[in-house]
Amino acid sequence: MTRRAAVAVRLGALALPVVLGCARVPYTNRSQLILVSQQDEATMGAQAFRQVVSQSRLDRTPAVNRSVQDVGQRLAAVANRPDFQWNFVVINDDKQVNAFCLPGGKVAVYTGILPVARDQAGLAVVLGHEIAHAVARHGAERLSQNKLAQIGGAALAIGLGSSASSSAILAAYGLGAQYGILLPYGRTQESEADHIGLLLMARAGYDPRVAIDFWKRMEETSRGGPPEFLSTHPNHGTRTAQLRAWIPEAMRLYEAAAPAPNAQVAHADDVKR
Repeated sequence: MTRRAAVAVRLGALALPVVLGCARVPYTNRSQLILVSQQDEATMGAQAFRQVVSQSRLDRTPAVNRSVQDVGQRLAAVANRPDFQWNFVVINDDKQVNAFCLPGGKVAVYTGILPVARDQAGLAVVLGHEIAHAVARHGAERLSQNKLAQIGGAALAIGLGSSASSSAILAAYGLGAQYGILLPYGRTQESEADHIGLLLMARAGYDPRVAIDFWKRMEETSRGGPPEFLSTHPNHGTRTAQLRAWIPEAMRLYEAAAPAPNAQVAHADDVKR
């Protein structure tokens, strides 16, 4: 590698951690880089939510929606985000074992995850985790990280010019940014959402200890997934160990909260329309 290329590599690496905007995550107090305003973040979340809903078939079964609304509103009440315009919908797709919460409090639950949740406490694990992503502004953080990665790549390309080795170096930089920075941040955020979600469900009156069994059931539905270092999610062993470490903290909140109902979660196939 030429001296010019070496300097360019160092410049590209230095461009990534430049702190242009700092924030602190609620509950964990982790420092994070945020380059997006909360208003812009909420606007993007609302737009994305409208698009997803318009392209999806909503499940309007009263019993199913009642479960999601009851648990969701309990969690929203303790999330301490009065600026969020909370909206909870159920998407009829049994193949999607998933849920999401977009910035601004736009929440969707796919019917495929309801049998895994089983009861309202299990559903609180799901919704607590997803709401935690929005409360912690993980979407804005990932967007900011991607912007910095693009800045670093652009600076590196300028420094390298059009030398014969530049393509290989840029490819190596892209691999390093993806697996060295963006994915590990993703795992940090997923673990953080587990932690905050556990605290939220406990404050809302749901026993946080059920999270261990819920994630075990989730792990059983996703066998054959990518290894942890290539994933934005921690593997089951890592997740379980972390949850066990956080449960004592969550139990103190749970014991101080009014108990929440814990009925079985209805699924459309089990309900006579």
